[in-house]
Amino acid sequence: MGTIVLIALTAAIINNFVLYYFLGICPFIGVSRQVSMAVGMGLAVTFVMTVSATVTWVINNLILAAGAPLVIADLSFIKYVIFIMVIAGMVQLVEMYVRKFYPGLYKSFGIFLPLITTNCSILGCCLLVDLDKNGWFALAQAGPIGLLHTIVFALAAGGGFALAITLMAGIREELDVADVPRPLRGAGITLLVAGILAMAFMGFAGMGR
Repeated sequence: MGTIVLIALTAAIINNFVLYYFLGICPFIGVSRQVSMAVGMGLAVTFVMTVSATVTWVINNLILAAGAPLVIADLSFIKYVIFIMVIAGMVQLVEMYVRKFYPGLYKSFGIFLPLITTNCSILGCCLLVDLDKNGWFALAQAGPIGLLHTIVFALAAGGGFALAITLMAGIREELDVADVPRPLRGAGITLLVAGILAMAFMGFAGMGR
């Protein structure tokens, strides 16, 4: 249980994908103008990240990894292609669901919803799980424990993304009614806030030691 908690805290806060690895910056900046949009995007990314990491873990451990039970040839050279196809499929499911049941939110997302496919934080999550064969959590190990660790890691990483983008949206909503100096209005103050948030999250680094 302690390992599960450590994985969740590390993925969500200590090594936050946006504020530590600087992955997923495009939607972090582009969809953080309103809290409602940020929450919706955060939930969508969390869902896609969790399902994609789980499916790619299963594919890798059953077919692609050396010694996998269903391996018929060395298919590691198409691993990235397979991972991206899985992510694209999950994004398509989310897009159809949001367009069907939340048309207003779908319109507000604009191009950023289908662009979740190219969100590097999701592919980064899948690759970190695959590369962590000798890491603290052994996320890529075969068996139920490895799968459980992968699900927790991906869910927490998505939650960390949702936390970061929601915090950013809340601050930007306040900045809309603040007296921001003219030279800093727009992208300037946005990037400054992002940098301050990243430095604030650096304070959690000691928790993983």
